[in-house]
Amino acid sequence: MKADLVRATGPRAIGPQYAKTINYIRARSPAVSFGAMLKLTRAVQGRALIEACHARSIDLLRRNLTADGILAASAGDRASSRGYAAIFGRDAAICAIGMALSGDSQLERAAALGLDTMGEHQAANGQIPKFVAPSAGGESEADFWYLGCIDSTLWWLLALDFLERRRPSARRTHSQKRAWTANAGPGGLGAGGPVRSAGVSRYALGSGPSKHSRRIALALRWLLAQEHQRFFLLQQNEASDWADIMPRSGFVLYTNALWYAVKRRYGLDHAEETHESFNSLFHPFSAGLAQYRRARLLNEYVLRRARNRDLYLSFVNFSFFGEEGDVFGNLLAVLCGLADARARRRTLDALQRARVSHLYPVRAVTHPIRRRSALWRPYMARHRQNEIWQYHNGGIWPMLGGFWVVALAAAGRLPQARLELEKLARACALRNWSFTEWLHGTRGTPRGMPGQSWNAAAFLMAERAIAEKRNILFP
Repeated sequence: MKADLVRATGPRAIGPQYAKTINYIRARSPAVSFGAMLKLTRAVQGRALIEACHARSIDLLRRNLTADGILAASAGDRASSRGYAAIFGRDAAICAIGMALSGDSQLERAAALGLDTMGEHQAANGQIPKFVAPSAGGESEADFWYLGCIDSTLWWLLALDFLERRRPSARRTHSQKRAWTANAGPGGLGAGGPVRSAGVSRYALGSGPSKHSRRIALALRWLLAQEHQRFFLLQQNEASDWADIMPRSGFVLYTNALWYAVKRRYGLDHAEETHESFNSLFHPFSAGLAQYRRARLLNEYVLRRARNRDLYLSFVNFSFFGEEGDVFGNLLAVLCGLADARARRRTLDALQRARVSHLYPVRAVTHPIRRRSALWRPYMARHRQNEIWQYHNGGIWPMLGGFWVVALAAAGRLPQARLELEKLARACALRNWSFTEWLHGTRGTPRGMPGQSWNAAAFLMAERAIAEKRNILFP
């Protein structure tokens, strides 16, 4: 019966667009046949598969929706014991974007619920928590991770802005810039004066997300307190963003791509300096000689020792850096407007050469960090989770696949984007539409927690990007 299934679902049955993919899979991973993939997904191909994934995504998001917002994963004993039955900052933000683009009125109306919950649990200093977990007693607990969680605040701000821009009544003219003001407690803000240090916003106070105005001012101020005052880039600890068991620290690619997007959306000062420093530090191979002497020294360490010169570095610290090929960070550099046309082409071509989506879209890194590497950390071995080709260290993340498709569509690579959207749908459909968290990077086997909300949201986001043929996230 298995042989009959493989014959019925070979390259000819599936369509010519999959022939190279199937041959590559069979050559590299004989244990993973395309027929077996189809058996696992129980889904058809082409438009029918896309429509099925769209419907399943809507259904999953509805089921994971609570009065406090969208859960990271479907509720259950396993999800509760592992902490997934909670509202996560970055998950809620990405889901808010996908829900707003879903075309489903229930999800569109509920898109901001998780953002509201995160805002209500904002720390006094302005930081948005990593997650908010409900408790049996009715009190919710906000968690800020071990070494902090810098990207929750960034994603929260970007999602609020995204929803505001989609509000029909929003006044969105660039001439309506005014300093954020808020009665935000002691230290100058409490007097209700302008938060000039937090920059200016495109929106007049009250025309934007007004119920969050004070919280936005605090969040911006918290981020600005962590900005280097010559590079105008954010600084952070290891393991303190979405890749929370990876050793990226100092200036981190992923984080600063989001920071530049926040600066542009909220009209903060020194955005151009952030843009210049970003490209100078994370891709010194294409930048001119830095004028700032400390930048020159940081560049010198990279230029002497780096081997991968096509992608942006994953992070830059004093005398060491990351060239494992952070796929999410590189995609955000493209989507957030930090890469010009040449850099965009260089980056996307390099990711294609690295075959980041040869099974499903996409792997988290192009070259996993091995135990013998100077970048390996003991915490990466906890629960044997972050070994090579696993989790953040080379695992395949369908959520990232959504951003991959958006980047391809934004770059005008629509035929490839459509093919990758089908592969993304196939990944979501594994194990009877389990929407699994991640898959092994070379075997394609489902791992992690099923019922992931942001997988569904990312698929809807990618589907809309292809339909509109543009960068729907950060225009």
